[in-house]
Amino acid sequence: MTAGDPGSTGPRMGFVGVSTGGSSILKVFPLWADVLGLPTRTLVGHDVPLDAPAQTYRDLVSAIAADDEELGALVTTHKVAVHDTCADLFDELDELAETFGEVSCIAKRDGRLLGSAKDPITARLALEEFLPADHFARTGATALVLGSGGAGTALSQQLGVRDDRPGQVVCTALEQGPLDHARSVHERSGVPAGLVRYVATSGPEDVAALVDALPPGSLVVNATGMGKDRPGSPVPDGVALPRDGYVWDFNYRGSLELLAQARAQQARPDGRGLHVEDGWRYFVHGWSQAVAEVFDVPMPPETVDELGRAAAGTR
Repeated sequence: MTAGDPGSTGPRMGFVGVSTGGSSILKVFPLWADVLGLPTRTLVGHDVPLDAPAQTYRDLVSAIAADDEELGALVTTHKVAVHDTCADLFDELDELAETFGEVSCIAKRDGRLLGSAKDPITARLALEEFLPADHFARTGATALVLGSGGAGTALSQQLGVRDDRPGQVVCTALEQGPLDHARSVHERSGVPAGLVRYVATSGPEDVAALVDALPPGSLVVNATGMGKDRPGSPVPDGVALPRDGYVWDFNYRGSLELLAQARAQQARPDGRGLHVEDGWRYFVHGWSQAVAEVFDVPMPPETVDELGRAAAGTR
């Protein structure tokens, strides 16, 4: 269940994911440790398959808690499952973890195990880097968030509470359960009633219809994991992305089919005015927030930029 350097001893940080061995963070973390003066340059991955049984998560969190040398961990794909199966193992969950029902960072303070949710912060910081502050007010555009796991729900919530809100936020999932969870998060975190539409997509034709209905300037986000954890794109081939729109794939590695589709349309003679973003800065913000929490170090914007520059050579 481990990747990276499973035989390592001494202080280290953990990384809970599906296929951690392919992540750039294994090369980036030692560089960041040098920049920040961290007590370790060692990162150890814990690979857990999708839809693992509850006991797998409980055993892993218990092992991290019991290991004095593992100082904390970032959790990617399994953040909702860790909350749902292990909440009682934590001495404290922060307000965002309680609100969003996820644990994306595990830290230790004075013998206490702490769980926190960083996705809302990560989503906001990354979005603000490329989307103009008045974009939705100026265009009246919609946001289509494909996928309602932890990352997708965090982004849709942030879209719903920002001053410059979309005309509508459309959230999708393959099943009703994640949509019900997203709705409950939105309701208890101040998203205006009626702003979000929740759609269970039973096949590619449902997604195609949603994309076709988007007004110009709309934001389309891949938060499904497709193109990284599993191959494929949530958007069928041949579907025209919104003119003058923004396409944001949370992935920066993997097969990246949606990015290929968006860039192909962007490269056509008219380009459709598309703006295409991959998940690299989302990756930088997500990891820098977790490192700040685990090692209790400040993370002002200028430090994030320095870490981004240090990481850029590993892409």
